[in-house]
Amino acid sequence: MNRKYSYKNAGVDINLEADGVKALIHQLSYRRTSEHDMIGDVGHFTGLIDFGLKVLSLCTDGVGTKMRIADELRDWTTVGIDCIAMNVNDMYAMNVEPIAFVDYIATENVDARQMMQIGVGLNEGAKLANVNIVGGETATLKGMINGLDLAGTCLGVQDRKRVVTGDAVVPDDVIVGVSSTGIHSNGYTLARKIANENGGYESELPSGKTVGEALMTPTRIYSEVLDVCQTVEVHGMCHVTGGGLLNFLRIGNYGVSIDDPMHIPEILQWIKEKGGLETNELYRTFNMGMGFAFIVPETSVPKILAMVNGAKIVGHVIPEHKVLLKGVEIN
Repeated sequence: MNRKYSYKNAGVDINLEADGVKALIHQLSYRRTSEHDMIGDVGHFTGLIDFGLKVLSLCTDGVGTKMRIADELRDWTTVGIDCIAMNVNDMYAMNVEPIAFVDYIATENVDARQMMQIGVGLNEGAKLANVNIVGGETATLKGMINGLDLAGTCLGVQDRKRVVTGDAVVPDDVIVGVSSTGIHSNGYTLARKIANENGGYESELPSGKTVGEALMTPTRIYSEVLDVCQTVEVHGMCHVTGGGLLNFLRIGNYGVSIDDPMHIPEILQWIKEKGGLETNELYRTFNMGMGFAFIVPETSVPKILAMVNGAKIVGHVIPEHKVLLKGVEIN
């Protein structure tokens, strides 16, 4: 491995982030004393709130340093899709339907053209996910922020009995992966470093696309999940984001064995080759072609493969709480 390139060396230490999150969550002991209490613990893909026969859900996420590439290319028309996708995909992972969204834009200086383009992407993302954008906030933080940050918070709802928590997952359940549209919105600190030191965003990929164009491909919104969960038995689901395959460990006490991974998209293959990255580094940082996954009994597999574009069997659930890729542990 080229020791020059790793997520940690690029400035993001996944293990340190995990320790920081644990330290934060450890302090969140207060629980509401009247109705509409939270359901479960902090740490799943989205938070759940008791609302009688219904469950409300809240989650929040942002675009991250993908915004830096948008700044350099002077094109912010798709980052709004990413912002909505990173939120609604977390909700889909528990079969919760997103219904409303608010955005938060923190900027050094307000630029009307930039704001218009962000609005284009937010509107398209809202259309793809069928959510209303009901409000938002713009903060000018001169001297505090360099550039622009875009984040959002999503509200969802579902019948309580239809929420998929992952509690039903058992060993030997089948994992059906669903293809990503590329790097989505994670791992960009490392991707940017590799790109900037290997020809920049104008470098051309074999397909003719530039690296910049490929990196700015918006995150896929997996809205078909709701129909799948209404049609077949689903035991658990995973949104493969930052942390790569390690996201599967958020679902329950079991682990997964990925025996036949998804096809690696062109841009991720380029990052792999230019960065000289080892398999462990790649699959704990990037989605590597699998943006979402269903964990299901074998009887559900045929209908999922028929209903979801880019779906394939990639592995199965194992008793041990760990992630194996072709028999080798990812950690």
